[in-house]
Amino acid sequence: MQLHTHEWGTGDRIAVLIHGIMSDHRTWHRVGPALAARGYRVLAVDLRGHGRSPRGEYAPELFADDLVDTLPAGVEVALGHSLGGLALALAVERLRPRRAVYSDPAWSTGPRRDVDPAAFVTFKKADPGVVRYFNPRWDDADVEIELATLADWDTGTALALSEGRLRDRTPERPVVPSLVQLAGEGFLFTEEAGKELAGRGFEVRTVHGAGYTIHRDDLTGFLAGLEGWI
Repeated sequence: MQLHTHEWGTGDRIAVLIHGIMSDHRTWHRVGPALAARGYRVLAVDLRGHGRSPRGEYAPELFADDLVDTLPAGVEVALGHSLGGLALALAVERLRPRRAVYSDPAWSTGPRRDVDPAAFVTFKKADPGVVRYFNPRWDDADVEIELATLADWDTGTALALSEGRLRDRTPERPVVPSLVQLAGEGFLFTEEAGKELAGRGFEVRTVHGAGYTIHRDDLTGFLAGLEGWI
């Protein structure tokens, strides 16, 4: 499936951004320009069932196949958040970016494997107060964007992911040089899980104080945590 793609910047060095569940390319409204200012041509996709991309059947493998169908291989850096990190991990051997960054990826690892994606369906009808309650560090623009992306999101994506939620999809090893960026206040990883990833050959960095969506909670910390990788 060909995905809707938004671009910032120009040039031969390409950075790819892949959003998490419930979101779309608009989640990167500050990250895209920041990378473009560093000389990248930035490509941000809408995963199937999100934003302006088509709907259809949903499964991790299909999200990954869509990335391969849509994005160029061999880009400078590919970065995936949450569901985007899962899709990237499943596509990375075919895409072969020079570097991969997984920001709080939804790999169902360790004791946090009981997180059920179906719970996200309740956010479909969230109002500004609910978004603000769960994301107290966001500015008004991010709250508005979240409401817009929720309106364009197909909840079937969460229900489909729920069916296989107990399957551990943590990569055995990095296929390309890879960074895993963890949210200090996130809910997907424990400190022990981070150590296990380091033992598998990933570089692991934690953005302390940031929640699940690191790039929206703390853009400065997010970018600082990527130094040497972007």
